[in-house]
Amino acid sequence: MTSREGLRRFRGTRGPGPFGGLRGWGGVSAMAGACVLTASLTLLPLSHSVAERPEDAPQRTATAVPATTAAECQEPERSVPASGDDGPSIRKIKERENKKLIIGVDQNSYQWGYLNPDTKEPQGFDIDLARAIAKDIVGSEKDVIFRAIPTNQRVAALDNGTVDLVVRTMTITCDRIKQVAFSTAYFQTGQQVLAPKGSAITGFNGSLAGKRVCTADGSTAYKALEQKSYGAIFRDAHDGTALDEDRLTVPNQLDCLVRLQLGEVDAVVTDNALAAGQAAQDPAVELVGKPLAPEYYGVAAKLGNEDLVARVNKVLDGYRAGGANSPWMTAYDKWLKAALPGITAPPEAKYKNG
Repeated sequence: MTSREGLRRFRGTRGPGPFGGLRGWGGVSAMAGACVLTASLTLLPLSHSVAERPEDAPQRTATAVPATTAAECQEPERSVPASGDDGPSIRKIKERENKKLIIGVDQNSYQWGYLNPDTKEPQGFDIDLARAIAKDIVGSEKDVIFRAIPTNQRVAALDNGTVDLVVRTMTITCDRIKQVAFSTAYFQTGQQVLAPKGSAITGFNGSLAGKRVCTADGSTAYKALEQKSYGAIFRDAHDGTALDEDRLTVPNQLDCLVRLQLGEVDAVVTDNALAAGQAAQDPAVELVGKPLAPEYYGVAAKLGNEDLVARVNKVLDGYRAGGANSPWMTAYDKWLKAALPGITAPPEAKYKNG
């Protein structure tokens, strides 16, 4: 790890833990400790050779999917009906030697999916949901392997069999339902701008003109800027040299916060649910303006594994049930309420043909 990489990781993942009170360039003195912490990470990386993939993981193949028109995709969050049956995908998981469910998660999104520096264990809203799914499918919330995957590798990780499911603040979109199979929605969010306090940027509007804006590669935020940028600079002009690093489009969304802290960009566009966690980490930044149209997070499976999605939907039905005492509200109160107050219920489940 280079000193610059160590500083970025340390600055970008501030939160509860031994280094939580350090800010800014004062964190350099703790950088060595941060690198040790990163090196002790227990989550499995995404990159694997063919020999390292699970025995039952298929080779990656292209799947032809019929084109979806705008009229056909008015509610992409509609999913297959819930079911408690053990379909072929679930039986395949249970036939593994270790009988563990493999779930792709984040390790850097504060309060959603991040590594606790004290326990070295992943935690957050998405992690609680992932454990609930594992408990239902394989019998124990401990029978799960978490694999940390970057934003731009979520689809590939499902496609090549590196993971069974992705529980990683993944927005359900019309484009993505051609690539993966989604559960019903488990959280409502919307694209919003994160900027330093005192910035002239006031939201997703003309105040972005000429400003450097960071997004994650393959994110819905990037798509939103492609559709209407308001003159924002969100793509780097490359000259082809080896040192021509892309600083505006990053593999992991958290890298945008680091670039904002370092002054390399003027603003970040991302889901307001993620941005609220980042603002909680760094009181020098804040959400500005209003969020764009509502969007929804879903649990993703490989396209065609509808039996697995139906089982996840069954888990989600139970996770939402119980009103204020539901597991969903308990997780919200624990992880998200302080940064995202005012949410009184999870999004309603919507099913196909229903």
